[in-house]
Amino acid sequence: MKMPRIALALVFVAAVATSAPALAQSPAPLLVDAAWLSAHINDRNLVIFHVDGEPEYTSGHIPGARFITMQTVARDAAAGGAAQGALVLELPAADDLRTRLQSLGVSDDSRIVVYYGRNGGFQSATRVILTLDYIGLSGQTSLLNGGIAAWAKAGGALTATVPAITAGKLSARPTKAVVVDAEYVKALPAKPAHTLVDGRAAMFYSGVSETFGKSGHIPGAVSIPFTEIINSELLVDRARLESLFTAAGVKPGDTVVAYCHIGQQGTAVVFAARLLGHPVVLYDGSMQDWATNNRGAVVK
Repeated sequence: MKMPRIALALVFVAAVATSAPALAQSPAPLLVDAAWLSAHINDRNLVIFHVDGEPEYTSGHIPGARFITMQTVARDAAAGGAAQGALVLELPAADDLRTRLQSLGVSDDSRIVVYYGRNGGFQSATRVILTLDYIGLSGQTSLLNGGIAAWAKAGGALTATVPAITAGKLSARPTKAVVVDAEYVKALPAKPAHTLVDGRAAMFYSGVSETFGKSGHIPGAVSIPFTEIINSELLVDRARLESLFTAAGVKPGDTVVAYCHIGQQGTAVVFAARLLGHPVVLYDGSMQDWATNNRGAVVK
């Protein structure tokens, strides 16, 4: 007996549905350029973050960009009690962070682009990106290479209009282990293929200037100043990064453990290491924790 054509079609569709996997969304690249953003700026699910620099945001930002600060993505130190050793940029609890991001229009399907201002602020933008990585959005998040300066240089429009924001909806996802504590850092000498990187300016690494009353760096750390991650035009260049990491003694495949003063500048190193394909974590307490809580020695 011949099967009716409609039934045959239904069987074919069912077979395709069961045998062919659903197309997954490809992870977003860590870096995008102004041309990419220009082509996607009207995408329904695009969320753009202008990091820090409120006067610059007010005078002219990328159309649709929402203003975000370090305080937006940090645990409230006052609530934790600074006298109790709260970190300046400690990651918020996941539920709290999701609520804050939802208020800025971030949803499960958002495609997020973070950018920094004309005067830098690269390390603030990378701190936001690390926080989005922590909450499970790394595969949907990119940095605009060169920030607002690159956008303007490419002929991109700027506006003073603050966009209307519709609250987003973020499902609870497992957080990612993007930060470590002092005990992890102290155990690094016994961990093969791990490199501790000090992201502070060279004068702090060498001990010429002190941080939180201590002069020098954590034993075993190599120096990659955060200011070297971008060039004079505020651009990230992979070849430049490869040279910096190689010169510092970071080997291919090493897990990079970065730190700085308070866990902000070190995120520039974390971002660069991710771009080069390294596993990465941040010692979030950084020198604030290491020095003020006497976690261990420093050397010059």
